[in-house]
Amino acid sequence: MLQDIQELLNSIFGFDKPVPGLTEVIFALGVSFLLNLLIATVYRRTYKGGDFSQDYVHTLLILGTVVSVVVMVVRGDGEKAQATAFGIFAAFSIIRFRTNVGQSRDIGFIFLAMAAGLGVGARAYWLATATTIVVCAVIYVFSHLDAFAPTRASHRLRIRVTNDVDHDVAFRECFSRYLHDHDLVSVESIQAGMMTELRYLVHLKDTSKPGEFVAALQQLNGNNRVLLTSTTPTRQLSAE
Repeated sequence: MLQDIQELLNSIFGFDKPVPGLTEVIFALGVSFLLNLLIATVYRRTYKGGDFSQDYVHTLLILGTVVSVVVMVVRGDGEKAQATAFGIFAAFSIIRFRTNVGQSRDIGFIFLAMAAGLGVGARAYWLATATTIVVCAVIYVFSHLDAFAPTRASHRLRIRVTNDVDHDVAFRECFSRYLHDHDLVSVESIQAGMMTELRYLVHLKDTSKPGEFVAALQQLNGNNRVLLTSTTPTRQLSAE
């Protein structure tokens, strides 16, 4: 049964020919694009930063597909194997971004897109498809489980107090009630030495009610300025 299917595919796309024909080239481009579309979708769904780049996602789609074309153009067997090696080297050498990559994981997705393109270009369709699906599934699961996540601050806190306030004592009970932990980062004298600004990294117990925490602090610091900002802006503006 499998052999009959293989023979049918060979007759349609010409997989058994030494050089890819037009039909197989079109098939390879379609497979490469679909695999890189899967990679781009997983990247989009698992991105947790606050500076998402649409251009980067488009680059993943373009890069993986172009790599497939490059490898298919230079691919050869026997005496042409050296040309294949140079083609792979050329495919990797085209990665020269004018801007810095935002996150370390972005580099991983670049190599994943290139690996999918290389596999398709080398006519290893099943290997490229299986590898891409498995790796994308692992990335998706690990991202949604938030695996290996460190204990990190959820917010940055800035509080202004008058010089007569002992902040070590004044906010102790409030911090104990609303925070898992906190770390005093800096103490700065402002307004010609008349006030002090405290900067903390804090981890809220209930991140859905930051206003209640800010209101409690303002009661303790004489209704002076309190600024609470998130360190992990993961909100999406779209309805997806």
